[in-house]
Amino acid sequence: MGFGTRIEVRGYELDSLGHVNHAVYHQYAEVARMKAFVAAGCEWDELVRRRIGPVLLSTTVNFRSELRGGDVVDASCAAKFGTGKTFTLEQEIVKVDGTLSAEVYGVYGVMDLTARKLFADPRAALASAGVDVDVLLAG
Repeated sequence: MGFGTRIEVRGYELDSLGHVNHAVYHQYAEVARMKAFVAAGCEWDELVRRRIGPVLLSTTVNFRSELRGGDVVDASCAAKFGTGKTFTLEQEIVKVDGTLSAEVYGVYGVMDLTARKLFADPRAALASAGVDVDVLLAG
């Protein structure tokens, strides 16, 4: 599924039950998102210069299997663009043994940071700033 990166669970990410705190799954997804955008040629300074910013509008995590200290996971990130002002990022957090730990679904837009409104075509807005959107796509 799209771009992926490997992450090792650290002890300080565990809750009192000995598994990864729920909020950390969002952090793992964020690591994969940021690395995917960088792999796609995104230069954050260029986005700021152009007054463009990807924004998270909603996120949902479906927990499937617990993570514990020392587990190693692959966090993926795959974009799907349609015809509207938003696009989705579908992400999976999978243990290296193949066990699905969580699915993370996010709805995003690309904001014109001057007008404080979403661009009508987020894919074109990202491409205009030098982002190779094809790198972000699923499959």
